Amino acid sequence: MSESRPTAPVPADQAPTGTDAMIVCDRLVRIYSGDGIEVQALQGLDLLVAEGELTALIGAAGSGKSTLMNILAGLDTPSAGTVWVAGNNLAAMTARERLAYRRTVAGFIWQQTSRNLLPYLTARQNVLLPTRFGSLRRRERRRRAGFLLDALGIAYCADRTPDRLSGGEQQRAAIATALANQPKVLLADEPTGELDSETARDVFSALQTANTELGVTVLVVTHDSAVSSQVRRTIAIRDGRTSSETIRRAATDEHGQTALHAREYATLDRAGRIQLPREMTTRLGMQDRVELREKPDHIGVWPDEAAREEPGDRDE
Repeated sequence: MSESRPTAPVPADQAPTGTDAMIVCDRLVRIYSGDGIEVQALQGLDLLVAEGELTALIGAAGSGKSTLMNILAGLDTPSAGTVWVAGNNLAAMTARERLAYRRTVAGFIWQQTSRNLLPYLTARQNVLLPTRFGSLRRRERRRRAGFLLDALGIAYCADRTPDRLSGGEQQRAAIATALANQPKVLLADEPTGELDSETARDVFSALQTANTELGVTVLVVTHDSAVSSQVRRTIAIRDGRTSSETIRRAATDEHGQTALHAREYATLDRAGRIQLPREMTTRLGMQDRVELREKPDHIGVWPDEAAREEPGDRDE
């Protein structure tokens, strides 16, 4: 029995559509209420992640990242909108169905290493535990656990409890545990947030292994620029909506050296709304409103005051 899957990573220049996407969020809303106050954590968020992608999700505190991840993991439910993961309609699931979904479809990794592993079990036993709820026989379960620990570079830690593992080893063991039942999606919420840069690289390498060698679709929330700069697609969330994407494509120069080149895109929702990057609007003095001019092949956007003062300078 082969442990790998035939699914190949999605090319950087191939955008996912609703028909081939592993994760589909359509006008997703999440409202929290308490003490007479309502907080809208997600405000009509749209998101598509194709099968086989490794995608990073970034955003400031309070932007809605963790709320989105909790919904995708089946730990929370949306207030409105639709969300599908691997063909499962999460908004329509019962509590029992969400439990089965968490056990077999979506693996989840917390930022806090202590939340991912049971402290009294070894790394191997932690990986074996979720397989009890799957369809594998005992011998296959042990084989699966050994394969995952070896693939993620921590086979030597198999018989150690979490207190005898470093932070990076704990997170790689957590990834192995999340992959135990062969999920289709792996969700990681700041998995390198408590680690130094070298250890974070090891953990990110483990996520890449899950994606490239096991064919698992990976969505990782991160503030680590070293992580987000290594994935081909980074999605930014702001004020409860997807605001922009950065796509990285490999290009070869005249010396034969290949490097990733990044290009930033604004996200256009169904109503035609976009969020311009705040650092750009601040630098250009854009506020309140902007001037738009339609060109044959693009739409020009300028600060309103500058547009009135120098209209002849914006013909390109």
